[in-house]
Amino acid sequence: MMKTILRRASPFLIVIVFLALAAILMSTKEAPEQKPDAAPVPIIDVTSVQQRNMSLSLSSYGVVNPKYKTQLVTEVQGRMLSIADTFVAGGIVHKGEQLAQIEPSDYQADLIQAQASLAQAQAALNEEKARGEVAKIEFKGYDKGLPPELGLRIPQLKKEQANVKYAEAALARAQRNLDRTVIRAPFDGIIKARNIDLGQYVTLGTNLGELYGTSIAEIRLPLANDELAYLESVDNPNTQVTLSASLAGENVSWEGRVVRSEGVIDADNRMVYLVAEVQDPYLRSAKAPGQLPLKFGSFVSAEIEGRSLEAIVALPRHIVRNEHVAVVSDKNIIEMRHVNVVHTDLELAYIKGSLADGERVSLTNLNNMADGQLVKVVGEDKTSDQDPLDEPAAPTLMAAGDK
Repeated sequence: MMKTILRRASPFLIVIVFLALAAILMSTKEAPEQKPDAAPVPIIDVTSVQQRNMSLSLSSYGVVNPKYKTQLVTEVQGRMLSIADTFVAGGIVHKGEQLAQIEPSDYQADLIQAQASLAQAQAALNEEKARGEVAKIEFKGYDKGLPPELGLRIPQLKKEQANVKYAEAALARAQRNLDRTVIRAPFDGIIKARNIDLGQYVTLGTNLGELYGTSIAEIRLPLANDELAYLESVDNPNTQVTLSASLAGENVSWEGRVVRSEGVIDADNRMVYLVAEVQDPYLRSAKAPGQLPLKFGSFVSAEIEGRSLEAIVALPRHIVRNEHVAVVSDKNIIEMRHVNVVHTDLELAYIKGSLADGERVSLTNLNNMADGQLVKVVGEDKTSDQDPLDEPAAPTLMAAGDK
């Protein structure tokens, strides 16, 4: 009976023993050592700054237009007799080149009539001169004072002289109208458009086409009013400008000069416009191998040479935030320093009087960067078997436009 009771109670006894042992172990366990979480140290890249003397460049843009352009209009009327092969859109023409001709027969007849009228007037004048000589002889013995002008035929002579001048003017007009039947290019240029066809009747003032002069190209370049302070002269901004555009898949540049300022602020965009000129944009005088013409209508970017500044540091624009940069000390401690930004362009910010030669500036932009923050600099951690001379040097930013 006792054995049966022990056999049935043994599982319960085993469970009770294990629970007692577990309680003893739990009461004697040691608490784990509490260690503070180590804050991660950010790794950054730096650059050593160097002050330089440089010329600032002002960025702008514009459309290429001809300095000289004209509407070709008729000064006489008639039917178009001929049109030159070069008188088409895109045709290159030279000064004085014949572009078209109006039927000249009527004007040739007018010229012949004017020549005949002049001959008649000259004959009448010669005849009157002869009559005047005869009159002088007849009044040679006149003893009643001065002979009358009418008797000496002086008024008649002046009348015939006036008739000759009138006939000469009519001849000149007829000759000029005949010459105007030939339409000629007033300067070297390119035909922008032609508005007439062969056989068409044109009247006085008919628009025949448009001609663009190819000697000089003009580009209006807008600048913000405060950017004018970076020019050598605001009133006479005679400075170099580099124009660039993408042509035939290549980035091509041309050199020009800013010749004047328009002198007013545009009411729509509050910009001041400078005017740049490029000589011989179509390379008609000389063309270097591989050089491409600057065509009218092209949209170009412009870099205008500004005035020279001393002790300037140029940094990538993205690392200058709210006129502050992260300066890294020798102990790799961050200092958020306010800097004097005198100018910015698409890529760089130009700083004056805020950074010394050799100071390190972070190229890595961290959102939580603050004063006193400890950082690691790329390339400063070395293994024991690494030669210190193999340590990569911090990149040095080369300022654009160094002189």
